[in-house]
Amino acid sequence: MESVRLKARAKINLGLDVVGRRENGYHDVRMIMQTVGIYDRLVVTKIEEDEVKIHTNLGFLPVNENNLIYKAFILMKETYGFKGGIEVDLRKFIPVSAGMAGGSTDAASTLFAINKLFYLGLNLRQLMELGVKLGADVPYCLLRGTALAEGIGEELTTLRPMPDCHIVIAKPPISVSTKLVYEKLDSDEVEIKHPDIDGIISGLEAGDLYEVASKMGNVLEQVTIPMYPVIDTIKNDMLECGALNAMMSGSGPTVFGLFEDEERARACQEFLRQKQDARQVYITDVFNLVNGGKK
Repeated sequence: MESVRLKARAKINLGLDVVGRRENGYHDVRMIMQTVGIYDRLVVTKIEEDEVKIHTNLGFLPVNENNLIYKAFILMKETYGFKGGIEVDLRKFIPVSAGMAGGSTDAASTLFAINKLFYLGLNLRQLMELGVKLGADVPYCLLRGTALAEGIGEELTTLRPMPDCHIVIAKPPISVSTKLVYEKLDSDEVEIKHPDIDGIISGLEAGDLYEVASKMGNVLEQVTIPMYPVIDTIKNDMLECGALNAMMSGSGPTVFGLFEDEERARACQEFLRQKQDARQVYITDVFNLVNGGKK
């Protein structure tokens, strides 16, 4: 049987701003997206049965129509009408419900795999246009690298790659409702302070890690941190450990810190593990396609 093996990579937001709200409830955003080294492993196999079968290492994950892998298959099937199905072995390593696009990147890899296994001949742009029907982060997860995301997140502009650094990622044992965060942001309870997205872009263009770090900002922190103060605690701990800066990714609750020095990053990881405010703590790095990354 034909199979493809894929690394579905996670993302962080170096900057996240909300600039408007549409009548349909979606929000217009300006975000700087960055792919990192953490990834889920997928083995997608073409099968004769006209269905999708999903196996995973996490028993609590849905393997039915509530899984974005399943939805990606149905979308491709209904759009192109090919015969047969897929069997997916999913090994999850990206923290779940963490603001790191774990589900979206699995869906993106599934679209890529189906295109290859069933010889559909779609280019990246066509796959991205399909992907936005599954979620605003899916087109970026197909593109990857360093990018400015606008619109609802689907309007993507490739940026100069982020300078190499060490990234400590910590997820506290809580789940955050993205819907609730945006609802609170829309209320009059929050006085919005917008991050300097253009400043981050300038830092990237200059290849200056310090400038990028100094301009990082996430407007959603103003909502999520008051609800879950542990996020701010982890941020401050990372800064005390020598991070150039630390920030919440997406709507949370994951926090990441940028480190120039690997020893400081490892010391921070050990400190956070011992303190136990975060259940999952990783060290990873920047993933850029120009450095030889491939799907």
